[in-house]
Order: sequence, then structure tokens, then C-alpha cells
Amino acid sequence: MKRYIYVLVAVCFITLWSSCRKDFEFSASTGNLEFSRDTVYLDTVFTNISSSTYNLKVYNRSDEDILIPTVKLGLADASQYRLSVDGLTGKTFENIELLAKDSLFIFVETTVDINNFPNPNGEYLYTDQIEFDSGGNMQKVELVTLIKDAIFIFPDRDNTTKIVETLALNIDGEQVETDLQGRELLPEELIFTNEKPYVIYGFAAVPTGETLTVEAGARLHFHDNSGIIVQSGASINVNGAFSPDQETLDNEVIFEGDRLEPSFANRPGQWGTIWLLDGSLDNTFNYTTIKNALVGILCDGDATATNDKLTITNSQIYNSGSFGILGRGTSIAGENLVVHNAGQAAVAATFGGKYNFTHCTLTNYWENGPRPLPSVLLNNFLVDDDNNAIVTDLIEANFNNCIIYGNDNPEFLLDEIEDDAVSFNFKLSNCLVRFDDRNDNFTGPNFDFDDASKYENVIFNQDPDFKDPSLNMLIIGDDSAANGQGNLTFASQVPTDILNIDRTSSPDIGAYQHITFPEDD
Repeated sequence: MKRYIYVLVAVCFITLWSSCRKDFEFSASTGNLEFSRDTVYLDTVFTNISSSTYNLKVYNRSDEDILIPTVKLGLADASQYRLSVDGLTGKTFENIELLAKDSLFIFVETTVDINNFPNPNGEYLYTDQIEFDSGGNMQKVELVTLIKDAIFIFPDRDNTTKIVETLALNIDGEQVETDLQGRELLPEELIFTNEKPYVIYGFAAVPTGETLTVEAGARLHFHDNSGIIVQSGASINVNGAFSPDQETLDNEVIFEGDRLEPSFANRPGQWGTIWLLDGSLDNTFNYTTIKNALVGILCDGDATATNDKLTITNSQIYNSGSFGILGRGTSIAGENLVVHNAGQAAVAATFGGKYNFTHCTLTNYWENGPRPLPSVLLNNFLVDDDNNAIVTDLIEANFNNCIIYGNDNPEFLLDEIEDDAVSFNFKLSNCLVRFDDRNDNFTGPNFDFDDASKYENVIFNQDPDFKDPSLNMLIIGDDSAANGQGNLTFASQVPTDILNIDRTSSPDIGAYQHITFPEDD
């Protein structure tokens, strides 16, 4: 019996010894590391705004377990880059273990103040290196970031105080306290130029009685939950101009988020909205691109104003988290307007109002999940907090020489609460529309497509032949059903398309005259 006890004790001892021994013996690195890239480009960021996190993979292709004596930033503690190596953060690391045929991730971030460098001229190329080992075994991976200067508008005016302001808005002549972070623009901030980009945190409000003027070529960038609010008695005039170079859009005004990395280029819902409050007036947008907002433009009230509350021409609204344009009992005129891709509707004209769209392309090929609404929605009601529907006049809703299309069916929806006391007036003229009611789900006079007072020369369910909706390319090709089908009277009101091409001899439907696509497209 004792013999078996001795054997058991011996086995346990051997097991414990073997489990506590050092399993791996590491050799010093000899400069034979391999990397997933020789340069880490952290793309473009604004001064004092943190970059995204980028990664570098380090490989040990050898058959030996190695120890990297040092991994550090070339500028050491003075570097504006930050590293995470093997779960540790810092700027210098020692004795990093890397097993044979294995790899490790290094994560890199940066935040740079451009004012720390002489004569940046609006941007500065900031560089450093990650150094592996030293002496003859040293290997380097370059780090490169373009830092852009900007004009910042913060809720606390200078981003140095502890107090973050919330907005009190002029609504129907009364000051209403809100929970929105932001502040009114100062008199010296009411002209946005193209000299530097603007980066806005919170909501920038245009004061009553003032006009925010945005000059051609200006760039406006918004942080999360940020935007512009135009109060009662105020206006916004966005004065973009045609850009011959459609790649750079130098003369166009662009509203977008404040993340400049390519992965954010077409990500919906990065910022709030441009909100035109009830009582704001004579708001205009020309040659403007609005992209990646939650709601591109939210336009409230003033359906019977002498001038249209919002006039938007030669402009594009893309990748809105909810709505491209949301009108609520308002008046909007759009010409050469492209509204594309929204989580709900590209254009929602709700609670009645007055709407006139001529030579517009209003489409939705949303690919980020299901959407509950069509490209274009018209209704004449608003549901209050007690779940009661308030009905009002749809004074007019005219779509002339427009494309209304998308990847769902139908893409044009009329949602009327019938009431003899209110009107519901609309008309589609010379439009290309996706509406295929195969199961007769839509009945009643609003869907009598033979009624020329509502539908005149409308083409249903024919291919618009867009270049590439997934890339927001809504120009039409030679095979489009829209070619040559526009009404000359409407075309004479908008004689050139959004690319400044004459359309008066043979107008196509939509914002673009057609082109011939290259064969490899």
C-alpha cells in the first residue's frame, strides 16, 4: 500500500513541477520581424480631435520564440501618437514576447494641436515611427497623419469653461428653454467663408432677425448630436456655385460629419440636422451637398408664407439616418435636387403644406436594413401627444419632370385622412415613378392613375438606368426610360441640369440629362 502512495506522490510532484516550469525560452529579436504594412496612415483629422484607432500586425515567421527588447515611438514621450501593445498602453514598451509563427497587434491613435507647429498653412503632415529593437536590429514602421486647421464653434464659446450652454429658442415669439446643447451664433460668426473648415459641436442657432450666410466653397462639419437651427425671424442663405471639377466640388458648400476617415465617408446619421423652425423665412440652398445627417433638412411651418420657406436648388442630400427632407406643414420649392438614401423616406411632406419639385431625383436604395416608408411620402395630418390626429390642408404638392424610384415598392405613397373641411391637392406631371400595385392594395380617387388632374404623362416601373445608386451616382444612362420624356414648359423653368448641361432642346426627366456610360461601367 505504501508503495502505491509513494508512486502517487511522485506522480503529483512531477505534474506540479512540470506545470510550474518555464514552458518557453525566448531568444532576442534579430531584426527579422515582418509587418502588415510599412506605413500606418491615420488619414485626416481636425486639430485637437482624436483619430480613429488603427492597427498594425507584427509577425514572427521564425521557428523560435523571440523577445523584442523595446517597442517605442521615435519621438518617445514627446510624440503625439499613442500605442497599445499586448494590452498595455503607452509610448515605450520593453521585453515584448512573441511566440514562433505567431503575431501581435499594435493599436495606434493620435490627437494633434496644429498650433504647436510653425506656419501650418491650414494643414500639417504629422509623422513619427514605431521603432522595434535598437542598434543594428532596429526596424521601423512609419506613422503619418494629415492634421487640418479649422474654426470651432462650441456650446461654451471657447471650449475652456466648465459650463455647457443649452439653447433657449424663439418659437412662435416665445423663448422656450430646451435640453439641446448649443448657443446662438455671435455677430462675427454669421458669415461662414471658405478660408477654413468649420467644426460645430452642439447646435449653432441663428438669432432672430439675423441671417447666416454661407459662402461658396465653405465646408461645415458637425459632431455627433450637432447641427444648425434657424430660429423664428431668422434665415440661412447657402450660396454655393457650380464646380467644373465634380471630384473636388471646390465651389459647392458641403455639410457633413467631423470624422474625415474614409470609413465615415458614407455612414448615415453621424450628426443631427439643419432645422428651420416655424417662423424662419426665405431660407435658400444652392449647389449644396448635405450628407450623413440624421435628417438632412427639417422644415417646420409657414405653409402659406408669401415666399417659399425653403428654396433648394442644384443640391444633393445623401445617406440620412431617417429623412433626407422632412417637411411639416411647410412650403418647399426644389429644382435640380437629388435626395437619395434614407432610413425612412427620402422626402416626407407631412401635415399638409405646399410643395413644388421640378426636375428632381428623389430615390431610396437603402441597404442598411428595412425601411418603413417609400422614397416620397405625402400626408395631411399630425398625431399629437394624446394620439389624436390633427388634419390640415395639403395646399399643393406638384412633382414636375421628376424621378421617384428605389429598391422597394411602392416608392410614392399618399396617406390622407379624408375630411371635407380640408383639401388634399397633388399632381405628378411627366414623372418616372416606381409604383406597381399588383395586388390592388391602393384604391380610391388618389390612386386613379387615369385621372389626368392628378397623373399626367407618368411613366410607371420603367428602368431609370442609374449609374450606381450604391455610390450615390444618380446620373442616368442611354437606356433610361426618362430620356427625352420631360415636359418642355417645366424644362424652360430650369433650363440647365444639376451639372450645368442645357436641357431645353430635349429634356430628360430628373435632375440629370443622360450620358453614355463607359463600357466597363
